[in-house]
Amino acid sequence: MGNSRMNSQDWASYNSTHTAGKSRAQVFGSTSMKDAYNPALISVRESRDSAANPSSSPILLGCDVTGSMGMIAEQLMRTDLIKIAEGIYDRKPMPDPHIAVLAIGDAFSDRAPLQATQFEASITLADQMRELWLEGNGGGNGGESYSLAHLFAATKTVSDSVEKRGNKGVLITIGDEPIHDRIEGDDLARIMGAQFSKTMTKRQCVNLASQTYEVFHIVLANEGYASHGLQHVLRTWNEIMPQRVIQLTDVTKLSETIVSVLQVINGERKEDVAASWGSGSSMVVYEAIKDLQVAKRNKGVSRLA
Repeated sequence: MGNSRMNSQDWASYNSTHTAGKSRAQVFGSTSMKDAYNPALISVRESRDSAANPSSSPILLGCDVTGSMGMIAEQLMRTDLIKIAEGIYDRKPMPDPHIAVLAIGDAFSDRAPLQATQFEASITLADQMRELWLEGNGGGNGGESYSLAHLFAATKTVSDSVEKRGNKGVLITIGDEPIHDRIEGDDLARIMGAQFSKTMTKRQCVNLASQTYEVFHIVLANEGYASHGLQHVLRTWNEIMPQRVIQLTDVTKLSETIVSVLQVINGERKEDVAASWGSGSSMVVYEAIKDLQVAKRNKGVSRLA
């Protein structure tokens, strides 16, 4: 894992073979969750240094895949992951990115409310993403179980970034729904493994993740639930992570938004972030999180307290 680096040539070649002209169902062909991505069967996901990536930085991208939100995984697969990687390589807000993707659903209703790829730094990630099951269900119960991503990050990932350098990774979840207030112990045991038997609140989960990750959420303000209930969505998130919630009105600017988050928490000036992109999305990010009180930075990620 993480023994090579993403490049646009490999990504273009891969997409021409595996995604060009194909429907979402053809790109993501799984009709059930594969054991390889089942968190209950995963002991740990590792982000480790290598010759190609000597200062590895773990980045977790958690995508809501309920209802119509499968389009986010599809967009990442077709265009955005390589844009994110290249944006990090070019602008250097953090070194040697290792990216893992989490597919998020609803703990109360879905058969696969969480799936997790490995951390990767190369086109290998594309193969894993195509094996994720875009269940497309969701509970119709006023929220999704984004806290599963927080708990997975806190309990089932390890990195040299944290262990060797004391530098936090970055976890960004993406979706249109409110976050459920809690996840019941029975559901956690089923989804995450028998050792998770106690009900956990959304605040407990995000606090655990925040020990080793800078945690953010991107609300797709013009999509799905948020398009008619944005203030409620924002309220459920701001209760647990104020100044870490970003409203995105143009989903085509997702990759720009993610890299802008990394730039802002790396302490880049407003004008430098704006100059990187030449559009308004980066300024939305800047204004949302500019006042964050973060620890002293080292190569783009915060030092652990």
